Amino acid sequence: MRVGVPKEIKNNEYRVGLTPAAVAELTRAGHEVVVQSGAGLGVDFVDAAYEAAGARILPDAASVFETAEMIVKVKEPQAGEVAMLRPDHVLFTYLHLAADKPQTEGLMASGATAIAYETVTANDGSLPLLKPMSEVAGRMSVQCGAHYLEKHQGGRGVLLGGVPGVEPGKVVILGGGVAGVNAAQMAVGLRADVTIFDISNRRLAELDAQFGNQIRTAFSSTAAIAEAVAGADLVIGAVLVPGAAAPKLVTREMIASMRPGAVVVDIAIDQGGCFETSHATTHEDPVFTVDGVIHYCVANMPGAVARTSTIALGNATLPFVMKLANMGAEAAMAADPHLAEGLNVSGGKLHVAAVAEALGLPLG
Repeated sequence: MRVGVPKEIKNNEYRVGLTPAAVAELTRAGHEVVVQSGAGLGVDFVDAAYEAAGARILPDAASVFETAEMIVKVKEPQAGEVAMLRPDHVLFTYLHLAADKPQTEGLMASGATAIAYETVTANDGSLPLLKPMSEVAGRMSVQCGAHYLEKHQGGRGVLLGGVPGVEPGKVVILGGGVAGVNAAQMAVGLRADVTIFDISNRRLAELDAQFGNQIRTAFSSTAAIAEAVAGADLVIGAVLVPGAAAPKLVTREMIASMRPGAVVVDIAIDQGGCFETSHATTHEDPVFTVDGVIHYCVANMPGAVARTSTIALGNATLPFVMKLANMGAEAAMAADPHLAEGLNVSGGKLHVAAVAEALGLPLG
């Protein structure tokens, strides 16, 4: 199969769809790989490294799309990229369609087969291609939150770990999944006062067993969240409904109850965000303030640590890329129901019920 890797063009996105090591695996298996010139420069993968791995370097994205049968990316295709998709293309990347009607309609109009990293499943029901970026975003959320709590950034001037004689900062984490656990690990490491909310009593028990007395756990009810948010220095939204829009767990009224200079970090922003006051921001302009509360809502958080993120993502995606290349998309998905869960759009039809419901579009 001819596999194409274009340069990412979303704002401040430096990651790349395949590493040179992944390219070497594909070419060793007999596949042809074409890479846009400069696609890996943001993570220090030069064109020569791709050529050494067996790839052919092409001058622009149009050449990559024209040549390739499968396009491997990181972020959702931008409008210009959607316009280059053909019905015979397989697109393998993050899509996050539930919060993006124009992209969804564009993919449907293209006729291409679009498989989303974030809805591919594993045997245990987990999301193996979302996990590495959730780990990165969870760890980054505390790092970013701590930064914006600094006074010169407009924050409360609170050190999350406190010092002897001064209480630590209060961190509230909404969601006990991969992102939430990684956020908790970082916050606990900084010696913050940490509370994790989740709707699953079983998950709360698992978190209690994992962290012991280093954290508090709480069932995710509206009243309990409102009380915790009001007293928090940092609130991290880490909820996930696979393939669907994130629920709005924190209302405008809850935000207004927080102290001036408190910080919220919305990891769920790719799926629309879990704070009623959230809207997507960029690394160039990452924060805004509502009712005195600083909101960090960057839609591609892992892009800030692009090299770590690229390698972690590539480790997870390569087996699926190889399967798609070896068998073709239709046969690969027929043989692997977990990969088939990643199918979002094909032949002009939408295949994810949660996306159809969120966007008011027909389900294929």
